[in-house]
Amino acid sequence: MPIVAPSLLSANYINLQADCDMLNASEADWYHLDVMDGRFVPNISFGPMIIEFFRKATTKVCDVHLMIEEPEKYAEAFQKAGADILTVHYEACTHLHRNIQQIKGLGMKAGIALNPHTPVSLLKDVLADIDMVCLMSVNPGFGGQAFIPQTLNKIKELRNMIDEKGLKVEIEIDGGVTLANAKSIVDAGANVLVAGNTVFKAPNPTEMISLLKKI
Repeated sequence: MPIVAPSLLSANYINLQADCDMLNASEADWYHLDVMDGRFVPNISFGPMIIEFFRKATTKVCDVHLMIEEPEKYAEAFQKAGADILTVHYEACTHLHRNIQQIKGLGMKAGIALNPHTPVSLLKDVLADIDMVCLMSVNPGFGGQAFIPQTLNKIKELRNMIDEKGLKVEIEIDGGVTLANAKSIVDAGANVLVAGNTVFKAPNPTEMISLLKKI
């Protein structure tokens, strides 16, 4: 049974409390919170202050995905805001191992995100040090994009790398996850599904979360 992490990027920001109440009452496991700086990705979302509000609104895991340059400058702020998992992008970290040490030293779980063009083989030297890999299955920055099919091969390759080393590392898929492709994603070896529009634009978001959990 996969972990379902609805992306609050697709929530209704005029009535966030209602969406948080819905998620809290649903089978959703995590809140997925996308932080964008307008530099690493061509969009701006929200920062630590908003994460703090989400933290107060739920007891569920706050899975914070930093799509930002120089994430080391802000890791402590996100820890103070209430992040349980902090994911940084491979492409944004000149000293990736140092970033991982910083995140773990602050008491959070460490995730590494890879853009669609970045091969999973680049993680072989840090895989034992992290808790999660987030594979971007769309180009980061905007919700509502179509899933990139090549991602399935990346999931399989990464799953083999993790299993060969006997590690417990979550594989999270972020972008274009739908009820139609979720089974193929899980079958390939992923176990965390980030779903934005699929959940929040559904006629019955609670039911959609339940269906994803049953994959």
